[in-house]
Amino acid sequence: MSLLKPFSKLPGLNTASILLVESEEQFQQSLADALVEETAVSVYVRLAKSLPLPKENEESRPRLDLVVFIINLTSELSFHSAVASLKHLDPGYFLGKVCFMVTNARTASVPTERLDAVRKLVASLHCPLIFAEDQTPDGVTNATERLLTILKVAAGLVPMATALYLSNLTRCTVPPDIDQPSFD
Repeated sequence: MSLLKPFSKLPGLNTASILLVESEEQFQQSLADALVEETAVSVYVRLAKSLPLPKENEESRPRLDLVVFIINLTSELSFHSAVASLKHLDPGYFLGKVCFMVTNARTASVPTERLDAVRKLVASLHCPLIFAEDQTPDGVTNATERLLTILKVAAGLVPMATALYLSNLTRCTVPPDIDQPSFD
């Protein structure tokens, strides 16, 4: 079991690669299909249910510019799978090459404690948190555009911008009163 390292391979010219990690694979495939349609940059999409990745294809695997953990808030397993996968990433990835995407945040059946747990996790790692709608084509398109913006910066394809700088601008913060009971 080895750590996934961000700078172990050289980058490709005008290419970006992204790893989508989702335990349930509901939103992953539609997002991957939309990402591949990008024409300005060659986007390579890798899909995984969890980390670590298998060792057998390690030498042919491209450099991963961005790792996206997709968390479905209606599933406790999705959150725990993402947390368990984090230990298989080199700390260098947390310098602007990891982001979290949350789906089903508008569902009434989602406990607020789960959303608070996700926000605390993401804030503790200083990573961006993206909320996405996975039920509609427009939601998939919007999520794709957001990810492409972050991916292009993480891959070094945007002049005068770095992944660490973008991560500082877009990172999730937790309000100081998040542990206080609400008065709903």
